[in-house]
Amino acid sequence: MHLIRWALLLCGFWLLLSGFIQPLLLSFGVISVALVIITLKRMDAADSEPKRISIGSRIIFYCFWLLGQIVLSAIQVTKLIWGGSHRLSPTIARIPIKQVTHKNRVLYANSITLTPGTLSVDLQDNEVVVHALQQSSIDELQQGDMEKMITGRRS
Repeated sequence: MHLIRWALLLCGFWLLLSGFIQPLLLSFGVISVALVIITLKRMDAADSEPKRISIGSRIIFYCFWLLGQIVLSAIQVTKLIWGGSHRLSPTIARIPIKQVTHKNRVLYANSITLTPGTLSVDLQDNEVVVHALQQSSIDELQQGDMEKMITGRRS
């Protein structure tokens, strides 16, 4: 039953995006949807895929907080770049992961990468390797504010 719902949803989405109703193009859409449904069935992803990440209802608050951090970092990076290359001090550091659960480590690493001026280079069990345009970005990550926001511990 869930595959039928997926097929109807995908057909509607394809039709909405394409806007074409000529027979040839509709047949391409049906073939595309059929291939996706076959792949979905083979992967058994419709039933076993996790429905949400474990930070639950805090995800909305976290997204707004992260968006604010992205804007602030973008302003900081712009000032840094316009200030001249003498202000840049590229740094690579290992940031220990203390509180983030195993499931949310990818969210943590991706959040670091989304923030301008920082890039997650490698994610290991107890740490994430981060490249930053300046040492102050590394220092902020080591303070653990982002980690606390993911875990819900804002103290």
